[in-house]
This record gives sequence, C-alpha cells and structure tokens, in this order.
Amino acid sequence: MDTKLKEKNVQVPSNNIHNFLVAESLIDELVKKAFGMRQYAYAPYSGFKVGAALLAKNGDIYGGCNIENAAYGPSNCAERTAFFKAVSEGVREFAAIAIVGGPESGVKDFCAPCGVCRQVMAEFCSPDEFYIILAKSIEEKKIYTLAQLFPEGFSPENLN
Repeated sequence: MDTKLKEKNVQVPSNNIHNFLVAESLIDELVKKAFGMRQYAYAPYSGFKVGAALLAKNGDIYGGCNIENAAYGPSNCAERTAFFKAVSEGVREFAAIAIVGGPESGVKDFCAPCGVCRQVMAEFCSPDEFYIILAKSIEEKKIYTLAQLFPEGFSPENLN
C-alpha cells in the first residue's frame, strides 16, 4: 500500500462519470503519483518511460512503472505492474488508474494503455465503473471508462 486517500468523503465512481469528476483533487493526486512513478521506469531500450497510479476501491493507491528487458517478451507495462502489485497484496477491486508516459525528455502526449493492459483491467474491473485517466500534465487530462477504451472486451463473464 503506497498511500491512503487524504479525503474522507470521496465516493468511488458510479455509472455517472460526473460523480467521479467531483473529486478533482483525487484525480490530481493520481496523476501526480503516476508522474512520480515515471522516475523508476527501467526503459534502456525504448527510452519511453511510463508511470501509473492505480486507485483501489478501498482507497489505497498502487504505483507502477514500465520495466523493459533485453529479450522484450519479459517486459512489463506500468499499468500491469501496478495491478500485479495490488493483486499480490490481496486487493482485487479497483476504481481508476492514471497513466502518463513519454520519452525520457518528458511527457508530450497522452499515453493510452496497450491491449494487454486493457485485458488485465477487464479481468478485475467493471467496464462501466472503472476510469482510465490519461494525462499530459496536471491540467491536461482525458478520462475514459474501460468500456470506452475496450469495447467488446473479453472478461471472466464470457466464461460463464
């Protein structure tokens, strides 16, 4: 567990994205954490550093960074690092994730999660109630639901 929410009355997102946007300071906290996680990225091959901050429904925030490998296949994205960190500590319910990424020189554009990361999100998150915050800065953000970024995704429900 990286940190607890400082706000006591923050609501977990509902089906209405407007309810989530009320907690602007929480969104900013996630974006700041994601920017901070970029410094830990291990990206000697691509030079593209990504940071993520994952908000669990219990209020805990888990950070992640991308970790590259010379064999490429064993590399791991920042988003999955954060998810795997949380799941390895017994947490399996999530509300939102903030993602920032770009070349070592800095974040210049929005960095959306790759398909594999979206699939991991679909494993643990409700498509209409999990929010993905893409940021270029604290001021410049885009917010999507998982359903918007991963329409017709495969989830555990498909196995029933």
